[in-house]
Amino acid sequence: MAEELIVRGDSKREKYLMLLPQIKALVEGKKDVIANMVNIVAALKQTFHFFWVDFYQVKENVLVLGPFQGPVACTRIQYGKGVCGTAWKEKQAVLVPDVNQFPGHIACNSASKSEIVLPVMIEGVVVTILDINSDEFDSFDATDVIYLKKICTMLARTY
Repeated sequence: MAEELIVRGDSKREKYLMLLPQIKALVEGKKDVIANMVNIVAALKQTFHFFWVDFYQVKENVLVLGPFQGPVACTRIQYGKGVCGTAWKEKQAVLVPDVNQFPGHIACNSASKSEIVLPVMIEGVVVTILDINSDEFDSFDATDVIYLKKICTMLARTY
């Protein structure tokens, strides 16, 4: 039986503060990065009910779809293309309040309205991208950036 995540509190910040130690317990000391990605995706989806949560891994100079929860997705994204490819190229978080306003946005699903993408880096090299979509506009903010960066750091330590 899978463990149920304990997430209480009304604010986004409170949810992250409850979630971080749980994710740490799930991934710390475990070197199976795919299993760690699966648990992170599930924990984020369960806690926040995001429309889409996934990882894209850098493989042979392209982003390749990895563990995810949500509808069917794009399987490959080129360097510098779309929100994910831009986060990879710029090596920083990209926050998009309205995906329709992002030049070159790759619409894997038309229900996606806003997006946040963060790189997972090892020694300054992007190895994976965390991609989260919402079916509502303006769903993400600086709070998400702060706490999702911490989650990306936890994952990077498991490589």
